[in-house]
Amino acid sequence: MRVSFGGKLASCVLASGLLVSAAAEAMASEVNVYSYRQPFLVEPLFKAFTEQTGVKVNVIFAKKGLIERIAQEGENSPADVLLTVDIGRLTGAVERDIVQPVKSDIVNGNVPAQYRDPDGKWIGLTTRARVVYASKERVKQDAITYEELADPKWKGKICIRSGQHVYNVAMIASMIKQHGEDKAREWLQGVKANLARKPSGNDRAQVKGVYSGECDLAIGNTYYMGKMMTNDKKPEQKEWAASVKLLFPNAKDRGTHVNVSGAILAKHAPNKENGVKLIEFLSGVGAQKIYAEVNHEYPVKSGVPSSALVKSWGELKADTLSLAELAKLRKRASELVDEVAFNEGPSS
Repeated sequence: MRVSFGGKLASCVLASGLLVSAAAEAMASEVNVYSYRQPFLVEPLFKAFTEQTGVKVNVIFAKKGLIERIAQEGENSPADVLLTVDIGRLTGAVERDIVQPVKSDIVNGNVPAQYRDPDGKWIGLTTRARVVYASKERVKQDAITYEELADPKWKGKICIRSGQHVYNVAMIASMIKQHGEDKAREWLQGVKANLARKPSGNDRAQVKGVYSGECDLAIGNTYYMGKMMTNDKKPEQKEWAASVKLLFPNAKDRGTHVNVSGAILAKHAPNKENGVKLIEFLSGVGAQKIYAEVNHEYPVKSGVPSSALVKSWGELKADTLSLAELAKLRKRASELVDEVAFNEGPSS
């Protein structure tokens, strides 16, 4: 009886062990992603990752609230990786203490130092430039600087979204880094005086303003040109895009301000190894090529070419300013926006 019972017990233990092993293996073959980036932008990347590694990608998409959600979930969070855009949102995740460092020679080899946190707490995966969209009909010059946007010759001719938007806060922070706080404030006041209207709308709305004749110059990110040029669902945006040319500010000196989309590894990632593996994949050649073709963004990895469409806009000479250094000035940049009442428009 004892032998028989023992045999049954051993069989049960063995079966239980196999079930646990199978469950562990199933868990080990997946990674959970919280993504601010839209599905059509990143799903091709996840598909390629799964095909290459066999690791299934589970994704939650949202326009806002994911950082706060991970913080609230705490140790029970299923999140392994967070994908988002802009240095402000990446460092915001660090400030909420929801990240852990990525320690990877592969990532460090793929991503230049200026596009990642020195301690590995955030990783840039693509870059986008903050450029000037200029009217083809009304703007004859083919070069410009950020400093020139404060020149009175552009009075009543500039459109821009809210000065407090993360894209503009980063740009203003870069001006503080280049010229100091006082000069940056004067510049911001000059740009404000040149606005055609109160800051409002998104980057594409600024290009529409140029198309309609409301302004001659608009400030926006490069990839919006790609989105408009290829928007078959809203063909009017193709007309907006056709009305402008891209000017890369400061191309003849320090280079054009760039920002990143990127990733963080969640502090309590249940599939940490696969999370790191995914970030390594996204920084590699194959994924960088997909980013370039699908997202109209610039690869961070050296040697990976931009898409033919992006190349058609002209050559980007990127400012080499460390985004980690720039992030330290974001708070002061935001304060300057309020101090000069930038969002109240040119007549305030």
